[in-house]
Amino acid sequence: MGETLSDFLAHTVGPVPAVAAAGLLLAVALVVQLRLRRCVPGVYWAVVVLVSVFGTMVADVAHVALGVPYAVSAGALAVALAALFVLWHRVEGSPAIDRVTGLRRELFYWAAVLLTFALGTAVGDLTAATLNAGYLLSGLGFAALIAVPAVAARARWVGPVAGFWWAYVLTRPLGASFADWAGVGPDRGGLGLGTGPVSLGLAAVMTVALVLSARAARTRRG
Repeated sequence: MGETLSDFLAHTVGPVPAVAAAGLLLAVALVVQLRLRRCVPGVYWAVVVLVSVFGTMVADVAHVALGVPYAVSAGALAVALAALFVLWHRVEGSPAIDRVTGLRRELFYWAAVLLTFALGTAVGDLTAATLNAGYLLSGLGFAALIAVPAVAARARWVGPVAGFWWAYVLTRPLGASFADWAGVGPDRGGLGLGTGPVSLGLAAVMTVALVLSARAARTRRG
């Protein structure tokens, strides 16, 4: 949803106001999230959505406004993400998500999430536009690739933490590629549904999933 919503906002209100608004809303939501002493799903997922939008804008602005090639931004973001994981591991012992307790660990977590969204956008656009694979073929390619960390973790070639983050990174270009394919026009190889309607549809699906998940959790608690 971050990919199409970012594109919709950038074309509706303009890139600069869109980035500024997304950054401000993200900062506010993140402060609220960090001040909470327990998990509040609504706040958490609001931050996730805003991170996805802002992270997407970071990669897009670097390319469109600054002229940075997607290959360069993807490489730089990959290095930054790898460096973050190394630092996270050295400082906290492990980047495992079940250990995200306390302010410092949560800051590491959200920084990693932000970088994965930006990296996913750059990689997805790199394959779709720069390499001319198109959005649909890119999505199918990432759908196949995301099975690799699952197989590797199951075969114990990589640990569960590495397997999780490997798959997590790949979900970004996977989702973005299919969202772009649905939203862009036929002249760009898409279905032409529009970024606005696609964003609304994905938001509706996400909302339903969260409601059902909350109900299931309440049922399990009795």
